[in-house]
Amino acid sequence: MSPETQRKIEALFPRYPEKRGALLPAIYLVQAEKGYVGPQDARALAELFGLEPVDVWEVLTFYNMFYTSAQGRHHVYVCTNLPCSLRGARTLLKELESHLGIRCGQTTPDGRVTLAHEECLGSCGTAPVMRVDGEYVENLDLSEAKRVVDSLE
Repeated sequence: MSPETQRKIEALFPRYPEKRGALLPAIYLVQAEKGYVGPQDARALAELFGLEPVDVWEVLTFYNMFYTSAQGRHHVYVCTNLPCSLRGARTLLKELESHLGIRCGQTTPDGRVTLAHEECLGSCGTAPVMRVDGEYVENLDLSEAKRVVDSLE
């Protein structure tokens, strides 16, 4: 992490009754800097917080908004919970894998798109749904899903 990011993290400490309370925002800051939080970043955060690296890694791997490896410029998540699956989401995900030439959880070779599934996006009434860079795209069919993915720079 850069010295600037470390200063921002240290500035968080007084806001929390216990230093460890600042861990989530600190992880966000590191991820904002480099796009993900790798093992060496987890070790650096652990040292800064007086924790064991595994303590930081547990937080990183618990939340799906943190990335532990390099990601694509765009994140495409297909909801695969029951309502979406009943309306074709799993087939849609398989077709997107084929269309992009990658498997779920991978990034296209050009680094443009990371494709993954989400357990639930909470939009059952508009299934199937995918979250693209934080925005919901609802009532999808395969042609619309491909159009959305292809429109990403």
